[in-house]
Amino acid sequence: ICLIILSIINLSVQQLPLVITTWKFTNATIRAWNALNYENLRIIDALVEGCSVCEREQCDYTVGFGGSPDEAGETTLDAMIMDGNTMNIGAVAALRNIKDAISVAKHVLENTKHTMLAGDQASDFAVMMGFKKETLTTSVSKQMWQEWRQKECQPNFWTNVLPNPEQSCGPYTPKSENDINQNWHYPVSNENNHDTIGMVIVDKAGHIVAGTSTNGARNKIPGRVGDSPIPGAGCYADSKIGAAATTGDGDIMMRFLPSLLAVEDLRRGIQPHVAGENAIKRIAEYYPNFMGGIVVADKNGNYGAACHGIDEFPYSVFNKNSQNVVVETVKCFK
Repeated sequence: ICLIILSIINLSVQQLPLVITTWKFTNATIRAWNALNYENLRIIDALVEGCSVCEREQCDYTVGFGGSPDEAGETTLDAMIMDGNTMNIGAVAALRNIKDAISVAKHVLENTKHTMLAGDQASDFAVMMGFKKETLTTSVSKQMWQEWRQKECQPNFWTNVLPNPEQSCGPYTPKSENDINQNWHYPVSNENNHDTIGMVIVDKAGHIVAGTSTNGARNKIPGRVGDSPIPGAGCYADSKIGAAATTGDGDIMMRFLPSLLAVEDLRRGIQPHVAGENAIKRIAEYYPNFMGGIVVADKNGNYGAACHGIDEFPYSVFNKNSQNVVVETVKCFK
């Protein structure tokens, strides 16, 4: 029995370190791996390096500048880092005119006693930390916005307003309370509108960090913040247990704290893929049309994923056993 237990422990240790990332964001995964293993950067810096790749590459135009313009045509950014050793968090929400969202989140983590900064004040903080203000609008995001306006602002996120938001761009005013419909249908999303990068890293010593970066939902109402910078929603990490990170319909997913749910399942001894399934199924019970995915890893480097609302969910994995980044897929619930 002792030999069997030792073999299981050794097998788990051999999988570390681990980098797991939502979607086919392989360049980001490789960068985090190399920073951690070949450049001996701190695990938090490795996470920042990895997520920053997607911010610079504008992964699927749903991470970083130049994508997902809001109703006013502006791109804003959300990002978060959670340190599983200290349970400290740094996050930015609705960050304007600063390209390096995950790096600013790191400064919130390391240079303040706060958890999150938001909006223009977060941008002012970034400037104090040495970042420069510059427009996040590009010719691509401008074209996205113009085409949306030409389609009478469809789709959008308004409900219970006049004029009819399914036929007009507004401006809108609220309906009378007697006319409010509580059973409105949430717009069906797809992976091209909600491709948050979520990343989990477990190093050889068992230190776990998780992070997210996104430019949010395309055509959102200005000021909207999704799940990505919300602790327990966008990601969650506890070095004693494991970590999780999500992607998808942030407005829905943040209502359930799926990353926290998954980690708490790990705490009860549930396997990572089952923990992810449980979190996703909890959401689908109330929102059967939602789209979302989750990656989950435990402290030993075991990992899994789950998803809903699309055919399959690809995610990127790099560990000691793989020797290179591997894109794995999981079939989704519908």
